[in-house]
Amino acid sequence: MYRLKIVTSFAAAHNLNNYQGECENLHGHNWRVEVAVTARELDKAGLCIDFKILKAATKELLGTLDHKYLNELTCFSGQSPSSENIARYIYHELGKKFNDGNVKVVMITVWESDFACASYYEE
Repeated sequence: MYRLKIVTSFAAAHNLNNYQGECENLHGHNWRVEVAVTARELDKAGLCIDFKILKAATKELLGTLDHKYLNELTCFSGQSPSSENIARYIYHELGKKFNDGNVKVVMITVWESDFACASYYEE
């Protein structure tokens, strides 16, 4: 089994619903996102997946979040755009694109600061 990881980022604002504290107010983060994929087999070039392809797809997806007020996006309708929910959203969206029986998105980690992150994966 092979595991690859890329790290990228986006900037966005949000506020947490049903939260008692300062984060209930509008505020922003420079989010760092780690995308981890696995593959059982390598392709003819000896790659799990081309980093260029993984980076481009992740950049495209994060472009829909970048410099947005996340609470207004349909993908977070009815839920707080917390680090946990952002990680789950990215996991499922990239999974639709890459999970093919060999390559699989296995974990997304979203950092809202240098000291706090949330990861999402499924067993």
